[in-house]
Amino acid sequence: MTDPITIAIDGPAGSGKSSVSKEAARRLRYGYLDTGAAYRALAWHVLQHGADTSDAAAVVDAAGDFDYAISLDPDEYWVRVGETFVTDAIREPHVSSAVSGVARVPVIREQVNVLFRRLVAESGRPGVIVEGRDITTVVAPDALVRILLTAAPEVRAARRSAELTSQDAAAVAAALHKRDASDSQVVDFLTAAPGVTVVDSTDLDFAQTVDTVMDVVRSGTEGSR
Repeated sequence: MTDPITIAIDGPAGSGKSSVSKEAARRLRYGYLDTGAAYRALAWHVLQHGADTSDAAAVVDAAGDFDYAISLDPDEYWVRVGETFVTDAIREPHVSSAVSGVARVPVIREQVNVLFRRLVAESGRPGVIVEGRDITTVVAPDALVRILLTAAPEVRAARRSAELTSQDAAAVAAALHKRDASDSQVVDFLTAAPGVTVVDSTDLDFAQTVDTVMDVVRSGTEGSR
């Protein structure tokens, strides 16, 4: 069986990479892998243990019994830790604020990167769109198509605020900027690496952004099958 095609999409919070990646995966009949969910799920798991996510040793210890599973179906998306479905729980503010502490632990990043590659290889699909922070540079630097999806900070903040209607807009914007600043100390997801195509969605609506990404994917995968 031919190895699945990997489409790597990076970008900061609020850039639209999750919703755009899902829609592109639907159109292509590919799988969709949200890598950020693994870090969120581990943060949730560490908090369930009553541990401090800023303590690297505690994070590594809690990861010892981290039983993680995620759907690659863009239409039936779920995340599970052990027997507990945490799809919604990992988006709670207290988990979001704990993610960076987990994601900055080198051994954890190495472990989950191996997991991501295995999920793609065993997907049983013709291709998988993998989105996150360092997909184009670390997880899948040899992906057939590599995209950095970005937008102006104020646009990203507005989009994230619209998604989280139960939270104060100013608080959402502050959390987004704080997360970007913290995560950028671990990986540079704001600058395109050589060979990575930049899609700036600042002045694009959702449909236009998806169409632009699809154009890049079609161009990059032409003749691969």
